[in-house]
Amino acid sequence: MNNVAIIGPGAVGSTIAFDLRDASLNVKLLGRRNETLHYYSNNALDTKYQLDVCALNEYHETVDFLFITVKIPQLDTVLTSYQHLLHKNTIIILAQNGHGQLHKFDHPYVYQAVVYISGQKTGNTITHYRDHKLILDQNAHTQALHQCISNSSLNIELTTDIDNAIWYKLLVNLAINSVTALTRSTASVLEVPGIKKLCEQLLLEGINIAKAEHVHFEPNIVNTILNIYDGYPAEMGTSMYYDIVDGRSLEIDGIQGYLFYKARKHHLNTPILDTIYHLLLAQQK
Repeated sequence: MNNVAIIGPGAVGSTIAFDLRDASLNVKLLGRRNETLHYYSNNALDTKYQLDVCALNEYHETVDFLFITVKIPQLDTVLTSYQHLLHKNTIIILAQNGHGQLHKFDHPYVYQAVVYISGQKTGNTITHYRDHKLILDQNAHTQALHQCISNSSLNIELTTDIDNAIWYKLLVNLAINSVTALTRSTASVLEVPGIKKLCEQLLLEGINIAKAEHVHFEPNIVNTILNIYDGYPAEMGTSMYYDIVDGRSLEIDGIQGYLFYKARKHHLNTPILDTIYHLLLAQQK
């Protein structure tokens, strides 16, 4: 039986742990402390499950598959305290928003997942809203993982163009996370005159950065993403919205900051992104 650990008992990590509960795997959800979480799946608030969290520094088994689901501001802390979980063939899946963090790992088998899991953590309660999907680069290691979890509720899709998948999600996150965080509003902010136009301009700048990085999209990509936004319930928050209203550090480095520095690298003019990026940084002071 394969050992699997998930570091980060937030909405993403808890959902992965919950989805793997029926697989033939030894699964541990790890966090800063021992605790019990209340978990609601697929927004079904009439059915409550329990998830046990083990303190990372008290779990000493090595694992075959390790999911790291903490947000970017917490990643450096995890990287100082997780080495005892690894053996030489451990496969690490970094499941978080954003891009540009893989260089921080000193391990040969680390893969970025594009995460499509929506939920919220409030205290010790996790409410999962929708989706159970991770997109990974197709290779021998991710195929092995895919096979191991094939009888679970976790949906792992393998792709031969992981860069496109990462950048697509990066663009989706770019505009909606920026406007919800800066206005401290849910998706209802899209109904404010001028906000959709701002999102469109920000997306166009992001697409130009992607092109400079040799990632290309269909001509209608902006409308596709705006249509996704139109499907969001007005009361839905984004990860960056929840972080800012709760006073937590933002994932700027992997989203707006990552794009800002790529734009500088390629000498691109990105006035909207530049403004958004510096306003978000000011929120962290």
